[in-house]
Amino acid sequence: MKAGFKSRYCCGLLVATILLLAGRICGAELTVFAAASLSEALREIVSHYENVSRDKVALNLGASSMLARQIEEGAPVDIFFSADEAKMDALDAQGLILKQTRRTRLSNTLVIVVAREQGAAIASPKDLADPRVKRIALGDPRAVPIGVYAKGYLEGLNLWKAVGPKVVPTENVRAALAAVEAGNADASIVYRTDAAISKKLRVAFEVPSREGPKISYPMAMVKGARELRAAEKFLAHLNSEDAAKVFRKFGFIVVDSPKGP
Repeated sequence: MKAGFKSRYCCGLLVATILLLAGRICGAELTVFAAASLSEALREIVSHYENVSRDKVALNLGASSMLARQIEEGAPVDIFFSADEAKMDALDAQGLILKQTRRTRLSNTLVIVVAREQGAAIASPKDLADPRVKRIALGDPRAVPIGVYAKGYLEGLNLWKAVGPKVVPTENVRAALAAVEAGNADASIVYRTDAAISKKLRVAFEVPSREGPKISYPMAMVKGARELRAAEKFLAHLNSEDAAKVFRKFGFIVVDSPKGP
């Protein structure tokens, strides 16, 4: 082997080795689209996971309806964690998720919240129909899961006809919380886990799980995920008992704990 060629060969081999080691050290970069109600739990899970895996996880948090629409439009994403089955079903029907990776991971319950100080006098859902309650902030009942759940619950109680005209639709559950906190609405129906994070609101009524809607949080890898192996690993972590402990800490009901896809 000629000296010049040997030198170039060794240099190229060294560069390739350095790049390989750098990839192992830096890890993969994942993008996870997740329902806004999962914000605090996922941030804690991701913080721990990044420390032990070296992978980086970027969270895009918002209304499941908006996130699903972004996936339909081709947004680059590895994992989708929805607040309802309907949005995941729609993506599945279009062949946009890897069906075999889909898991229903969590559940939740609904509560009615009002301002902690001088809040509306609400003791039961029927009080939402009281003329003294003027504005009720809800995630948009036409699309946002929390609004869909709330509307279905009120329809079951024959209250939607009276309550519907008072609804101020918001882009997600956190925006509904913020509206009541700011005094722009008298009450809201949110997830129990979201009510727990607000210091300005109090729970006026908690919907018994047996009487409320079946709330379900499915997750799955998105077809065309850029970091396939890394996404499989993170999805397995979300299915782990370590992640389950964090979800329970924030008030979620863990309904499934398989080993992973």
